[in-house]
Order: sequence, then C-alpha cells, then structure tokens
Amino acid sequence: MSEHVLLAQRESHQHSSGPETSEGRRDVDGELLCAESTSRVFKVVKNIWEIAVTLFLFTKSDFKTTVFPATLMAAACAPLQTPSHLLHAFFWVWLHILQFCVSNQSVNPLEDKVNKQDRPLAANRISLEHALVLRWSLVPICWLWSLCYGTQVLYASVWLSALTLLHNEFSASQHWVGKNGIVALGATAFELGAILVIGDDRTSLSQIAELSLFCSFGIFSSTIYAQDFKDVKGDAQVERKTVPILYPSLAAPALALSLVGWSVFLISLWQVGVVTATVFGATALLTALSYMWSSSVVGFQRSYYLYNVWMTFAHCLPLFRGIDPHY
Repeated sequence: MSEHVLLAQRESHQHSSGPETSEGRRDVDGELLCAESTSRVFKVVKNIWEIAVTLFLFTKSDFKTTVFPATLMAAACAPLQTPSHLLHAFFWVWLHILQFCVSNQSVNPLEDKVNKQDRPLAANRISLEHALVLRWSLVPICWLWSLCYGTQVLYASVWLSALTLLHNEFSASQHWVGKNGIVALGATAFELGAILVIGDDRTSLSQIAELSLFCSFGIFSSTIYAQDFKDVKGDAQVERKTVPILYPSLAAPALALSLVGWSVFLISLWQVGVVTATVFGATALLTALSYMWSSSVVGFQRSYYLYNVWMTFAHCLPLFRGIDPHY
C-alpha cells in the first residue's frame, strides 16, 4: 500500500470518526513506516541491480573471448582438486577483464557510438567521470583480491594492470603490432592467473600448464586480429591501424592459414584421439572458410563467434587428451 493511499485513509478516518484514537493512529503510522521501509529496500535493490547490469555490459563481449577460454584452459591444465576453485578462477578473470574494459571504453567513448552502442558509456548508463573513478579504483581492488591467493597471483595482476595502461592510456593499440603483442601478453597473464588460482599449489606451474601458456601466446599473437574485421568502420574513424585495414586482401587468407596451421600443430602436440582431432580440425576449417567468404559486418561477427569456439576448443585440448587419447 502506497504512502499516499495511507495518508488519504488516515485523513478520511479523522474526518469520519472524529478525533483519532491513539491505537488507530499507531496502526496507520505503523503501516506508513512499513511502506516507507519497503520503498527504501526496493530502491536499494533496484540500484544494486542497475550497477550489476552496468558492470556486466562493460564485459559482455569478453565472456566468450577471455573469461570462458581462460577459465576452461585453467581447468584443463591445472590439477582441479577443489571444485570451488573453478568459481574463484572465473571471478578473478572477470574482475581483471572488467578493469581492462572500463579503461578501454573510457579512453575513446565516441568509438562505441559507432561499433557497440549497448556499452555503458555509449548507452549513457554511466558518466565518463564516474567511469574513470571506477577504472582507477579497480587497480587496487584487483591487486588486493589477487594478494589473497598469494604473491604469484599478485604478480599476474600487476602485469595485467601495466599491460592495460600500455594498451589503452598509452595508445599502443593504435597500431596492430602493439595491439596484437599486448593482447597476446595480456591473454597469457589472464590464463596464468587463472591457472594459479584454480590449483591447490599457487606457487608453481605444471609442465602442461607452461606448454599451454607458450602455445596460447603464439596463437593470440598470430590470430587475435580476427576480432578486428567486424570493427573496421569504427577503427578507421579513430585512425587505428589494424591488419584488416592495412592489408585488406591478405588479412583473411593469412588468418585462415594460421588457424589451420595451429590446428595441425596442436593436434600433434597434445596427441588427441581421432574424434577430437576431427571435430577440432573441422571447426578450424569452418572458421577459416567463414572469414574467407565474409564481406559484411554481420558475416564477420558470425566468423568471430566461430573463432572464439575454435579458440576455446584449442585451450581445452589438454583436457581432451585424457578423455579421447591417441593410440
């Protein structure tokens, strides 16, 4: 019952019944107090929900590119003996990708008005001033959270903060060499942190984990420009020199060859069985052909989804070695 209705009832009661008894007044006042408390609780819950949605929208597109692949790779490479560590790793990766995304989207918010209009700044869900406060607040938050898991995880967090600064505020992403290199190093740092968090031993890496990290760095270095095909229009407006812009006729064929080449190498390296090798190889071929045949933003968006499926599959191959071994 709303406060206005209660007040109206109270006035009506006073006019119709004469002087209000103390008991009746207490009943109405109690109902008013309950309505006010309910209204405040509702507002708090609504504000919390809006904040949660805004944080989610900052990282919406990075669940498929970073959060899920890094977490699944960690589960595949580290001995997962404590199931709850999977959630710890997931949240650690998400918190750090939030730091990167808020920084990235605050540097040039006008770019998202063209490419990604549902992001918080482009959709006016948060002001630039508040986004910058959030951006720099996340640095100590990420460090303190990482320190809870040990100094090795803290080093990975500091590494990510430095790479975020280079990529965004220092504009290393304006050229494809700096962008691809930093993204590859950053992806490796995400995976390193996730592997350390998910394992029971947070001071060292297994041989499989080390090999997986080297492979991941190589894959990202040579194929991460797969994300740039769909953003050519926005990148051109901010004069960003990406591979698809500088080499429009060579970018897709080079990416296709890289996808197939890495797939053959990874199948041989991890010695997976026929079923896994066939499905993984088919995913690589389908992704490569999709990039070769695409010529529109929608087509390249579809291709990028396929690329992320292939990338996640590649990160999980050490796990499939145990499920579908090579004989």
